Amino acid sequence: MALIVQKYGGTSVGNPERIKNVARKVAKFQAAGNQVVVVVSAMSGETNRLIALAKEVAGAPDPRELDVVVSTGEQVTIGLLCMALQDIGVKAKSYTGGQVRILTDSAHTKARILNIDEAPIKKDLDEGNVVVVAGFQGVDEHGAITTLGRGGSDTTGVALAAALKADECQIYTDVDGVYTTDPRVVPEARKLDTITFEEMLELASLGSKVLQIRSVEFAGKYKVKLRVLSSFQEEGEGTLITVEEEQNMEQPVISGIAFNRDEAKLTVLGVPDKPGIAYQILGPVADANIEVDMIIQNVSKDGTTDFSFTVARGELDKAVKVLEAVKEHIGARTIVTDRTMAKVSIVGVGMRSHAGVASQMFRTLAEEGINIQMISTSEIKISVAIEEKYLELAVRVLHKAFGLDVAA
Repeated sequence: MALIVQKYGGTSVGNPERIKNVARKVAKFQAAGNQVVVVVSAMSGETNRLIALAKEVAGAPDPRELDVVVSTGEQVTIGLLCMALQDIGVKAKSYTGGQVRILTDSAHTKARILNIDEAPIKKDLDEGNVVVVAGFQGVDEHGAITTLGRGGSDTTGVALAAALKADECQIYTDVDGVYTTDPRVVPEARKLDTITFEEMLELASLGSKVLQIRSVEFAGKYKVKLRVLSSFQEEGEGTLITVEEEQNMEQPVISGIAFNRDEAKLTVLGVPDKPGIAYQILGPVADANIEVDMIIQNVSKDGTTDFSFTVARGELDKAVKVLEAVKEHIGARTIVTDRTMAKVSIVGVGMRSHAGVASQMFRTLAEEGINIQMISTSEIKISVAIEEKYLELAVRVLHKAFGLDVAA
């Protein structure tokens, strides 16, 4: 008997018929002799509706109360799914995050899981129940409802799989696996049978929306076997995310291409070139809880330099305010912004043993007249910032240049 944790996203439970479809799928797994825990998101569009409702009532809703409101979306789904299961003769019990006692810190709207009390779930499973848990939520030490941030249901699923020592955590979504890149941009994109946690972590952090980055981190840390599958296909093995890369002589150099349109660049001009200046610029930005992505500092000229970095586009105005406050203090001349940036990244563990990957990427972009404005690298990825208007062209030519359109 295997213990499987399945997570179904918002589109998978988007209406009553789809909820019934999930119930039938879950019933099949249980009938095959498995114990099944199901984690569900709110029905598609429901979280956005609840946030909009909160904003109609208050311009800047209190985070604690916002969590109370948005967590109800998942509560509706768990009840409906249990009803659908019971209707086809399957014993089922629903739990909110608080009832399971998914203990989190108190960072409302972006809480982190600290501990899970798995005993009640195990008891229910042993009694023949399918256990249905609300994703995306928990409670803090004071008993206040917390939510885990957008896409947090993936994290709930993986965290439960880790706590229960499940045989597999299956993430059901509206795609049938992880692709070499977004098939909507490159129709020749291929589904990967396997990918390493390392590669998936990079792809998730670089804008691939298949899995939430925290869920991949969690799975890698606790060695949870993770599989991405489609809710809408009966057949298919999906993509297995593994700890070890396959010892395959034909290991592709690049596994995938990720991209993100949501980039903005800030340049602080005329910064005195002296020790500690990067901290004086980026310290206040970090204190404002703004995440910085790429950073570049130009060569010093006349004792001053230009300092550029990228942030999410939605954080640009906030970052400018922070920099305006420190501009005179650090003696900078002015601040220039650019909202038309995008980031393209190539990812692959095969890079470690192949030289010339960066030069091939840069040559491919140069041949198309695409100017690279910033570069950042790690052991298994290279990211470049380019003008957004060239984004899709860049993804297509890189996908072809690295042979991702050809089956291995």
